[in-house]
Amino acid sequence: MQLIAAIVTMIAGVLACAVYFWATNFILDWIFPSKGLSGAAASRNLRITNAIRPWLFLAPALFALTIYLIYPVVQSVWLSFHDRGGQNFVGARNYDWMLSDGEFRQSIFNNFLWLLVVPALSTFFGLIIAALTDRIWWGNIAKTLIFMPMAISFVGAAVIWKFIYDYRAEGSEQIGLLNAIVVAFGGAPQAWITLPFWNNFFLMVILIWIQTGFAMVILSAALRGIPEETIEAAVIDGANGWQIFFKIMVPQIWGTIAVVWTTITILVLKVFDIVLAMTNGQWQSQVLANLMFDWMFRGGGDFGRGASIAVVIMILVIPIMIWNIRNATKESGGH
Repeated sequence: MQLIAAIVTMIAGVLACAVYFWATNFILDWIFPSKGLSGAAASRNLRITNAIRPWLFLAPALFALTIYLIYPVVQSVWLSFHDRGGQNFVGARNYDWMLSDGEFRQSIFNNFLWLLVVPALSTFFGLIIAALTDRIWWGNIAKTLIFMPMAISFVGAAVIWKFIYDYRAEGSEQIGLLNAIVVAFGGAPQAWITLPFWNNFFLMVILIWIQTGFAMVILSAALRGIPEETIEAAVIDGANGWQIFFKIMVPQIWGTIAVVWTTITILVLKVFDIVLAMTNGQWQSQVLANLMFDWMFRGGGDFGRGASIAVVIMILVIPIMIWNIRNATKESGGH
């Protein structure tokens, strides 16, 4: 039934779009006709319709952006200056609370750790794998296997890694892969995700595992776009493999590396699912998005504090997103 509902929804959506574009263009041509008029009037109406017609195509997207992006942003900013129920204006009290709240400071620190580790390692592993798989005959098979985690939801990935980090009391049979390896080498099993500070890195591994495939695909395409002449010239000059890779190839795709890095950075700032599914923010693993969820929807909900945390996340994301868009525009040859 779900498959049928999805197919019906897609067909209805396509038909609705077709009807919308046909109807709006028909009305536009009816209001500003160009047929049967004198040259000057027809030319004027053509200019008007040509100026309006692109906005007819953009209108549904602009409407959706307004409803699902612009309005929530404005509403979040408005709520951040109001009390728990979002009714009474309290000024900057919610932001004062954030600066003095230990859990918020812990979340900021954890997000900073994620920002340092995840984009760097995901991009690095993606670059190395992209370079290596281009040199072996089974490289496409390897790329497919490495890219597969991208098809898994963050919650699904967290469930998989819960089995890897699973802990049983010492002396019991360990079903968690990591503890089974530790015990096999004579070590003691650990409840890995309950270890303060270090559990952040165990959670980061999950996102690195997912995002390395994304970085690999983008950087592999960039590496293949490097002119062969530059590499051949380096070989003739006596450069070895490492020098060619780090001094010839990497500088030529630095713009793409930066775009991949910042794209993953934006994702990291919004990380939520993995922390919620693995630790629910316990054992000092809280991050900003999870803290926002807790204040907004749990314990009766505090719209003011939840919204103020959402505003902080938005402020952190916007500069990186703008820089990323500019970089991507330059990379594609735009202005």
